[in-house]
Amino acid sequence: MARGGVNKAVVQAARLAILARGENPSIDAVRIEMGNTGSKTTIHRYLKELDDRVEITEEPSAPIDDELLALVARLAQRLKEQAQEPIDQAREQFEQQRKDLETQLAEAKDNNTELQQQYEFQSLALTQESEALQETRALLQSEQSRNAGLNQALTDFELRLQDKDEQIRSLEEKHLHAREALEHYRNAVKEQREQELSRHEGQVQQLQMELRQAQQSALVRQDEITQLHRDNERLLTENRGTLRELSLMQEQLKQSNTRQDQLLEQTTRVDSERTLLQERLRIALLESQALKQNVDEQSQINKSLEFELTKAQADLEESVRLAAVIATTPDAAKDD
Repeated sequence: MARGGVNKAVVQAARLAILARGENPSIDAVRIEMGNTGSKTTIHRYLKELDDRVEITEEPSAPIDDELLALVARLAQRLKEQAQEPIDQAREQFEQQRKDLETQLAEAKDNNTELQQQYEFQSLALTQESEALQETRALLQSEQSRNAGLNQALTDFELRLQDKDEQIRSLEEKHLHAREALEHYRNAVKEQREQELSRHEGQVQQLQMELRQAQQSALVRQDEITQLHRDNERLLTENRGTLRELSLMQEQLKQSNTRQDQLLEQTTRVDSERTLLQERLRIALLESQALKQNVDEQSQINKSLEFELTKAQADLEESVRLAAVIATTPDAAKDD
């Protein structure tokens, strides 16, 4: 059926106008005369009906050469139109395929752009995670160095504490030896006094002198013992301070170990997240490569279609040339 208001009367009017100008009323000429409206198939059908009617209404007395010439001309025109119709259909099909391929190519480019953006975002996130991991490792190394320093300081305090304990034991031994010496001296003085009392009273003065000397020696011993007591108390005070410092250092070491465990846990979590991001990045790259391969395949298909279109156009030109040769052959025969 005719489309867009095209009917047989309109086609006939356009045909008569073209014939009045002395031109050939081909399908394209008639369609242009109608304002580029109407289907070529419909126009061809109406032209065929009009040509058949004109052929019937022609006078039978016309010369056989004129009839043959007109028949050959109409035959050439119909061959040209029949050759043009599949070419137009192939061209329209190619245009539709080309538009579809361009749409697919645009979608593939959009998908590729989106994947590229995702790749950039994931690369940025991976870079940030890597920087955070480096900072965490640096902080962990600092904490480990600080922990090593605290361990060394703790070892030094333990050595100092051992030295203090050795000094305290040495002072206690000296104090014990002094007490034993003093006790021995007292016993010796007591024995000596008991022996001297049984002696002559003439020796009392000498005994008193020796007693004074013994008392002076005892006072010296007592001063030494007092000094030893003071040194012992001082060392005990220093030992208590050292123990407090040791307890503080142990508490700091415990906190440092807790912090180190937290940093190790954070490092493990960051490594896991980085591994996940790397896997996502690998999948995105594979998808991008697949899309690029699809685009290349579509480009190959476009090239193949363009080659087929070129070939069809060449065939069309060959058909037109043959139709023109066929159309001009009756004229040459008529001139002969």
